[in-house]
Amino acid sequence: MATIDSIRIDDEVRAIMFDYGGTLDSRGDHWAQVIRDAYSAAGCEIPLDSFIEAYIHGERTLASNQIIAPTDTFRELMRKKIAIEMQWLADNGFAFENAVAKAIEIADRCYSFAKECVEESAVTLRRLQERYPLALVSNFYGNLHAVIEDFGIADCFTAVIESAVVGVRKPDTEIFRLGLDALGFPANQVLVVGDSLDKDILPAQSIGCHTFRILGRQWFKSPEN
Repeated sequence: MATIDSIRIDDEVRAIMFDYGGTLDSRGDHWAQVIRDAYSAAGCEIPLDSFIEAYIHGERTLASNQIIAPTDTFRELMRKKIAIEMQWLADNGFAFENAVAKAIEIADRCYSFAKECVEESAVTLRRLQERYPLALVSNFYGNLHAVIEDFGIADCFTAVIESAVVGVRKPDTEIFRLGLDALGFPANQVLVVGDSLDKDILPAQSIGCHTFRILGRQWFKSPEN
């Protein structure tokens, strides 16, 4: 498994762009995998196909509605997300006893997991920031600043480029170009670190960036997402 502390940096690199979700906060695991683990740990066993539908419903609901506030921490984000998923599950025949309490338990397990992972990542980030300017380039919900402030790594980055704020989402290469502009270096002097082949690595390579992929458990149906 390739982790953040095993990043290889070529001599030409002068700055680094990091993805956030799945890269810094989960050791490369897709968040669907992490959330399903939290459901199981809370005693909420769900068939995989139903869980996937609930997860996708939650993501689409958050994307199409202004549910996440800019000030929401990751704990608050997860509590809203899991509540949406649990409601979908209840509407589709999966009713759990003490569902509200279970949803909070699941969300808080996810928050604790992310906090632990970010604390690990912070050790490497602080070592790297002594030599390189760092930027975050992430598909996120509009509250990434609040999340990284809460986790204590906001000061590691000279710029944060967030899809919900700039109006461009990966894999559109324009979001990486915004990162390059913020860092002030050409693509051939910037390393992009991410967990997704399609959303991070391939688009970054297409504009000439160096890349390093963090490898964990990917999306259930395709190891390449």
